[in-house]
This record gives sequence, structure tokens and C-alpha cells, in this order.
Amino acid sequence: MNNQYSAKDIVALEGLDPVRKRPGMYIGGVNSAGLHHLVWEIVDNSVDEAMNGYASEINVTLQRDGQTITVSDNGRGIPVDKHPKTGKPALEMVLTVLHAGGKFDGKNYKTSGGLHGVGASVVNALSKELTAVVKRDGAQYRMQFSKGILQGKLQRLKGAIRGTGTTITFSPDPTIFPKTQFDSETIRQRLETVSFIHRNLKVSYTDEAAGTKETFQHEQGIVDFLSKVLKQRSARPIHEMPFVLRDEQEHRLELVFQWSESTDEHVRSFVNGIPTAAGGSHEIGFRSGLIKGVRNYIDTHNLTPRGLKISSEDIREGLVAIVSVFTPEPQFQGQTKDRLNNPEVQPFVENSLRPAVEQWMNNNRSVADGIVARIIAAARARAASRAASEAVLRKGGGKRTMLPGKLSDCIAAGRGESELFIVEGDSAGGSAKQGRDRNFQAILPLRGKVLNTESATVKKMLENKEIQDMLTAIGCGIGSQVNLSNLRYERIILLADADSDGHHITTLLLTFFYRHIPQLISEGRLYIAQPPLYRVDIGKETFWAADDEDRDRILSEHSGRTNVEITRFKGLGEMMPKVLWETTLNPASRRLLKVEVDDQLETDRVISDLMGRDASARFHFIMDRAEEVEILDV
Repeated sequence: MNNQYSAKDIVALEGLDPVRKRPGMYIGGVNSAGLHHLVWEIVDNSVDEAMNGYASEINVTLQRDGQTITVSDNGRGIPVDKHPKTGKPALEMVLTVLHAGGKFDGKNYKTSGGLHGVGASVVNALSKELTAVVKRDGAQYRMQFSKGILQGKLQRLKGAIRGTGTTITFSPDPTIFPKTQFDSETIRQRLETVSFIHRNLKVSYTDEAAGTKETFQHEQGIVDFLSKVLKQRSARPIHEMPFVLRDEQEHRLELVFQWSESTDEHVRSFVNGIPTAAGGSHEIGFRSGLIKGVRNYIDTHNLTPRGLKISSEDIREGLVAIVSVFTPEPQFQGQTKDRLNNPEVQPFVENSLRPAVEQWMNNNRSVADGIVARIIAAARARAASRAASEAVLRKGGGKRTMLPGKLSDCIAAGRGESELFIVEGDSAGGSAKQGRDRNFQAILPLRGKVLNTESATVKKMLENKEIQDMLTAIGCGIGSQVNLSNLRYERIILLADADSDGHHITTLLLTFFYRHIPQLISEGRLYIAQPPLYRVDIGKETFWAADDEDRDRILSEHSGRTNVEITRFKGLGEMMPKVLWETTLNPASRRLLKVEVDDQLETDRVISDLMGRDASARFHFIMDRAEEVEILDV
């Protein structure tokens, strides 16, 4: 321990050293999101030029190495003349000095995504190499940097040049980022979003490795964006005409929304073109204005059924919306700008939206009445779900005397290292009960294929005996009533046959947990067991194969050997308890897959397509892949 703590121990970081020492303060971390945040910072600077009427095109290129990005625009070009105080070119200051930029005095940028003057300099600090090329005043200038350090003076390139603009090329520093490979699709999606938010802005993206170039430009802006989001989410609108509002006062507001048949709410919000994933005052104002406007319409026309209470959640159910605000002085939460904190934006959005929604609904009575009918149906379903959930909780409650009769509980139930196996069928359940370690492993057999909860109503789902037994055994509740502190087991493990029927049952169970107890997934409590499909005996050795590919691999590794015998299990029920323990239940030798969700939007779409009521998505999926099928088990 150092007891000699004095002034000489105080370190003052200078220049861009703070960024390199603590990158998480500026870009949120050095993971994939932080890496791509470098791209967003440079693109946002070009967008700011376009937003203020100085640029009409932005071009982004992911170079062939997958680690180098070039962003160019036809804006005014970053100034290159010498700053009156420092004597350094303005371009050098923008790229090397924190809190240096042209967005502080409000003269050059009415609205912008950059506030603190640190974006470009942060990217420079965290780049192995960065080159800036500026076109302005009939000439072209270049500056080069390495890890934020200037490599030579400002160069004026030979020859006259037409037009103006800025081009930034950079490669992330591998000593800062564990992975420096950019994800092309992530960049493509962000750039397409930029083109939606800024109407008529031409945004081009080139992926040199893939040999592709796309240009995005949308005359209808966020109206086109809403159509794309609805299609992505497989959310069928319940009314053809979306609500559109554009309002320009002290702030500029653009929003569009439609109600859909989906059971959840999906809002994407932006401030000065920056996505605000964590929402903020503009989203609060949107929800408040929407709810008040709809309530006023319902109350004016006396449309609420007697005895039914309509909540804000009922009004927002199925809503898909895009909310975009442009404000001169945005106050973001942190440099990553994922939440807006301006308190004055909330009443502005609310007061703009509330009367507009009322007027729109009164002028479109048939559309409005269909929306209200959908809201009333949501309120009834929510009331039924709440009552059923409370009944399940009262029935389960974690009390041993109320547990399902089919459940073979473990001695150490009540968390710790306990685990519950949800097993396909009574036969497999019997083998699992005999093969398990009853000290910490519980077995709950299910009969046949579980109810498809994506297509069933909540009321029907909660009346299902298999669902009831699962909920009671797990003990943590469902939907809004989930409380993981009441969870009776540390892990929930899905155990089904390794064949196509088993995979289908696992998918049905995953659908149930994803939709109704997603906390088990987000907290890392849900797993899928990996029982073998084949037993391969080669001489005196025994190998276990999870599928056909695994079997072929084993045979290939032992090619030339004789006395090979292959046994395909028809199901878990025909496995001897000892074999099931060795291959599937024993923590020392088994394989488990942890259920994780990497992309919420894509997961939502896949489940909706594969398990939802609309069969057209499944039809197209089957027809598009029919030629890939080698063996069809009917």
C-alpha cells in the first residue's frame, strides 16, 4: 500500500489521451456497438451538413479489408484556414481537440446531432489511421493522423478542384478494439434509416468485398419508413391510412403511426436524425398526446363498454410509430445520445399531437371506430389475462402441496443449483426420472405437442393443462406478473427427442417462453438439452452423435475400422436411464445450449412467421426452400 499520496501522483490527461484511456466514456464501450459508433459519429457530421441545407449526398464505403470506412459528403467542407487563437488549421482542431467544432454558437447549424464537438476527435483518437480530405475554395486539402497524432502538416493537393465537401477515411485501432471488422448489414441498415429520416437525402453505400452498391432516397421519408417497419415485423395494419403529422414551431416534429394486429407496441424515435433507443422526453410527449387524444375521442362518443377499464397499454397495443424531432439545443444523455432529456420537448410534442389525433379520428370515423374496437378487444383480453394470471399465481405460489402431480421434484428445490427438465412425453419422462440425480434435478413430463401460444388467445393458453403445470412448477408467474425471485429452479431445461418432432416441440416451448416469460431468457435461465440421435459403436468404443452430420463426422474420423454398429434412437423413451444420464443429464458430460436473443427484431419476425396465424409467410418459406430438402419425413 502506498501511503505517500501527494500532488505528484495526480495525472492530468491531455489532448486525446482521455479518449484512449477511457473509450467507454465516449462511445459506450469497445464492443461491436462501440466500434460501429465510430461510423455513426462521422456519418452524423455529414448528416448535419445535409440537415442544414448544405449537402445533398452522402457516400459511405466499407473497403475490401472490412476494417476501413470512408465517409464523404458534398457539404461546405471543414474549414482549413488557421484559427485566430491557436494558429492551427481549423481541420486539425476539429480532429484533435475535444470540444472543438462549429455547432456551439448556433450560426452555422440550426439543428445538429453533434453537440459537444468531440465526435470526430474521438474517432481520430481511436483510429489506427485517419485521413481527412477537404474540398473548398477551388482547392483540395489533406491531413493524416495515427492514433490521434498528426502525421505531417496540412497538404494542399495539386490542381484545381470543383465542388466542396469532406471525406474521412479511418481504420479502428486494434489495440483498443478486440474486433475491428465492421458488420456490413449493420451499416447498411443505419444508412437506410438516415435516408428515411431526412427526406430526399441521397445516401449511397458501397461494400467493396461484396461488390455491391446501394443508393437510398425516399420522397415520403418516415411514411416510407413506417411501411418498411410494418413489413419487417410482419405486423398487419388494421387501417390502411396512417396518421401523419408534420409541425414546425420552435422545434420541428415529424411523426407517423398505424395500429396493427400485433400484440405489442413498437416505437422508433429520433432527435436531429440520431436514433434514441432509450427514448426520452419526445417519446413521453408522443405517448401522452396520443393517449389523451384517443381518450377524448372515446369519451366524446361514449364508446367505452360498461364495466371495462381502458388503460394506456390497451390504447398503445399494436401501435407501430416513427417519431422524429429536430431541436436547436438537444440535451442527450451521454455521448452515445440514446436518450433525449430536454423537458420542453415533451409538452411541445404532446400539445401538437393531442388535437391532431382527435381531429383525425373525428374526420375518419370508420377508421377511428375500427381502432377503438381494437383497443376495447385489447382491454378485454388484458383483463382476462390478468385474472387468469392471478389465478395461476394463487394456485402455484411455490407451495409444494400445490405442485402438479406429474412433477417429480428434486430434494433441493428452491434454486441453488437445482434444475427443471421439461420433458417430451410420459415415456421419456419415466427414463429421465430414473436416470436423474434426484438431489437437484426435477422432471416434468408433458403430454404430446404443446399448444402453439403464438396463435392461441391468452385465455385459451392459460386454460391449457400442460401450460398450467409448467407455470405452477416454475413458480415465477407470467406476463406482467413475472417475479423471478419466486423462480423455483436455477435452470429450466427443455428436453425433447433429437428428431424433427422433438425440434417442433422445442420450438413451441421456446415460443411460449419468449412471448410470456422472456425474463428467463434475458437472465440466462433457459437451456435446451442436446440428447443424441445416434449411438455409434466402433469396436469396443461407443460414440454419441447429435445428428446426421455428427454421425458422419464420427465415421469419417474412424474410417477403415471394422465392427461398426449404428443405432438410431426413436426417442428418449427407449434410452436406458443410465444412458440418458451419461449423455444428457450428467452436468459433467452433457451438452446444453443456452437460449439467447441477439436480435430482438429478427427473433420477433421469425417467431411471427413460423408460428403465427398468417400461414402465407410459412408457405413462402417452404416454397423458397423446397429444392434444399433431401429427405422429407411425412
